[in-house]
Amino acid sequence: MILKEQIERKKITEGIKEVENHKTKQKMRNSVLFLFLVVLLASCDSNRVFDKYKSVPNKWHKDSIISFKIHPPDTLNTYNLYVNLRNNNNYKYSNLFLIVEMKFPHGKTLKDTLEYKMAKPNGEYLGTGFAEVKENKLWYKENVVFNESGEYIVNIQQAMRENGKANGVVNLEGITDIGFRIEKPAAK
Repeated sequence: MILKEQIERKKITEGIKEVENHKTKQKMRNSVLFLFLVVLLASCDSNRVFDKYKSVPNKWHKDSIISFKIHPPDTLNTYNLYVNLRNNNNYKYSNLFLIVEMKFPHGKTLKDTLEYKMAKPNGEYLGTGFAEVKENKLWYKENVVFNESGEYIVNIQQAMRENGKANGVVNLEGITDIGFRIEKPAAK
């Protein structure tokens, strides 16, 4: 009788191990599938040439410049350029003024003051995202040819002012990240 119980326990133990091995294999398959989907989704953005973000501390100081170093892939093709940004509910304006400066490899500099609409008239933020943070892809320049080879530097600075006030907003709240993006133009 004792031998029979030992054999039965061994069968139960082996059965439990088999179930655990099956669960482990299933978890591994699910992990591989998840990783595959992440890679697949990331590779779907075939127009992307450059796309980086930099975090902004709690407040974006008016003298704080966000810089991106860019090495365009060629000097022949045209590209579209974007300023990307993320804002949260602490952003209290319906628009945004930025100064964007592009320094070319051979010393030339282009500087633009840009205004972007950030909210609808009812106060609802523009951009994508379901939670508190909205992501905005803002046009900077289109059909740009990087005709100089080498490193370009893009500097982005906030230039917000409140109506009726001469001095700018010293510490801009609600902008969490600033990005710069270069894309191949969409095929027509």
